[in-house]
Amino acid sequence: MAAATAADGPDEESAAEALGFEALGDANRRQILRILSGGAKPVQEIADAMTISRPAVSRHLRLLKDAGLVAEQASGTRRIYYLQERGMDAVREYLERLWGEADGRFRLLAENTEDPAT
Repeated sequence: MAAATAADGPDEESAAEALGFEALGDANRRQILRILSGGAKPVQEIADAMTISRPAVSRHLRLLKDAGLVAEQASGTRRIYYLQERGMDAVREYLERLWGEADGRFRLLAENTEDPAT
């Protein structure tokens, strides 16, 4: 599933955000993303860097792929996984939107709150 973009409707965007955050909710999946931040890697190399089994890594990779956070490329009999920029950008943009809205509310509150010292 591809990550939602600003041109997608609100339902597609919300679904993509939900999948992204659900995927990020697991420590093993976050570790996989950290491993892949160093570059594309085959499943076995990812599994070797973790304390979970290779089949478990494959299941986590499938969830990350469904969330649009990673993609795969065939290389002979191996599958090479790498970070999917669009999916990562969708999560980052969502957080930036939330923070931007919160920042505006904090600023408005600060500008409209009297200083107790005066």
